[in-house]
Amino acid sequence: MSESPVLLEVEDGIARLRLNRPEASNALNKPLFVALIDAVRRLQRDDSVRVVLLSGAGRNFCGGGDVAEFASAGDDVAAHLREVTAMQEAAVGGLVNLRAPVVAIVHGAATGGGGTGLVCASDLVLAGPKAKFMLGVTRVGMAPDGGVSVALTQVVGLRQALRLALLNPLLGPQEALAIGLVTEVLPDDEALAARAEEVAAQLVAGAPLAQAETKRLFWQGVGRSFADSLADESRTVATLGGTGDAREGLAAVLERRAPGFGEP
Repeated sequence: MSESPVLLEVEDGIARLRLNRPEASNALNKPLFVALIDAVRRLQRDDSVRVVLLSGAGRNFCGGGDVAEFASAGDDVAAHLREVTAMQEAAVGGLVNLRAPVVAIVHGAATGGGGTGLVCASDLVLAGPKAKFMLGVTRVGMAPDGGVSVALTQVVGLRQALRLALLNPLLGPQEALAIGLVTEVLPDDEALAARAEEVAAQLVAGAPLAQAETKRLFWQGVGRSFADSLADESRTVATLGGTGDAREGLAAVLERRAPGFGEP
């Protein structure tokens, strides 16, 4: 039996979610989407998970949709695309709606609507020196999917998003950092792996309820009014204020010590 196209391991609050089609640059085909959706649902049910590290096996992070699978659909390609874009919606939406922060670890290519969608759905993005980013959908007569038309605009702004979507430039890690597509750029793969572990450890040690609510507020803030955000923030802060984590955090500030947060 062949190895799963998506690997998931959870230990000490850290979930390691890895796309596992290295021979195809982790291109997103139907079996991979099925496995990815299943993995995300498992994460949704696991209250022990405090952070998700998302990566790709082999040389690349994700090369986008599987063009060979698209071509094999022949005259049924429209129906096939409706099916796989619905799968992408479930996978990307699931990552965004996870309580735990998602940290993408990008080495090599993160391209196409699929690769770009996974980057945009992550809360933090760490890039290595060989990372490359290109949306590329209009280049093959397609349009953005997986929430990219909204999420990419939020991440880099409307002008940059349209440049990436219409002109399809290939970005290196430093340009991706300059426009806000990635959070940090690391000098080599060893530093990239080490920084991912540092970030994961910091998030695991953090206040899980506060981190979950903060993530929710930012993502739900996309497309809604400022007034609605103010009201939601007020309710959320008041609710968090009554938790043990908030009491511990305030006490730690007053006592000038590191906080010891509990379970979510």
